[in-house]
Amino acid sequence: MGVIIYSVLIAFLLSILQGPLFIPILHKLKFGQNIREEGPASHKKKAGTPTMGGIIFITTTVVSILIMNKNINSNVIFVFLCFLAFSLIGFLDDMLKIIHKQNEGLTVKQKSLLELIASCGVAYYSYVHFGTDIYIPFLKISMTLNPIIYILLVIFYMVAVTNAVNLTDGLDGLASSVTLLVMTFFGVICFSWHQYPLSIFCGIVIGTLLGFLKYNSYPAQIFMGDTGSLGLGGAVAGVALVLKLPILVIIVGGIYVIEAASVVIQVTYFKRTGKRFFKMAPIHHHFEKLGWHETKVVSVFCIATVVLCLISFLALF
Repeated sequence: MGVIIYSVLIAFLLSILQGPLFIPILHKLKFGQNIREEGPASHKKKAGTPTMGGIIFITTTVVSILIMNKNINSNVIFVFLCFLAFSLIGFLDDMLKIIHKQNEGLTVKQKSLLELIASCGVAYYSYVHFGTDIYIPFLKISMTLNPIIYILLVIFYMVAVTNAVNLTDGLDGLASSVTLLVMTFFGVICFSWHQYPLSIFCGIVIGTLLGFLKYNSYPAQIFMGDTGSLGLGGAVAGVALVLKLPILVIIVGGIYVIEAASVVIQVTYFKRTGKRFFKMAPIHHHFEKLGWHETKVVSVFCIATVVLCLISFLALF
């Protein structure tokens, strides 16, 4: 337990110390966020806020893993590579947005192709090293899938989770706070299941997010960008894969699911009727349009995540 606490504290210190270093540099390089024209009016003032704060996640995680190297195993390396692969895709997307000076980076086809390539690698490694068993929450049984079906499902799962976390990153501190709670849940599960090295990795992510929230909570001084949100999605999805709990992400990451589902519903409904189902999607913007301050949206979504974590514990124990 002491080693896990050290991992949280080390990552927290590394993360919080990098804020005063990176924020001025990003300002100087004019790596500012471009705000969607159709977005809430209250977000216009955020234009120019430094983005790509996910770089802090990468540097903190790398240094923390090197410091804690005696407690690292192949599972941790696998999850770290899941995190890094999707972070790099997000980094490329963020860079193109900055170069083009608009809220469009990679095209949908380009981004989807890169995510599919990364997901195929994850799926194959997972099949070879972890087998095709997945745990069914509440029923408390494991199901062995056909290898081809397993690989296809993992590919879909990785793309879905990473993009769902990315969609959640639309308000100051929202994705950071929700993912902090989700990773805390998985850290407890790892520890209780004696997956100590993996619980240390969860501790590193927890510490990183705690430090980052100092600068990302309202009013945000820096945004994580796709570099951070896609990377966090890769980390969450990777940890759940190692534990054979990808289905549980639907519950514990319920906010991610709702955010992604709201976009699908909005697009489908608009194509069929020409009208909007929500005032704006993803759904956190819908609540803003209803008059909620973004801090209230973040608080309510965090409360919901805590409840979902408790339900997830019941699903396992």
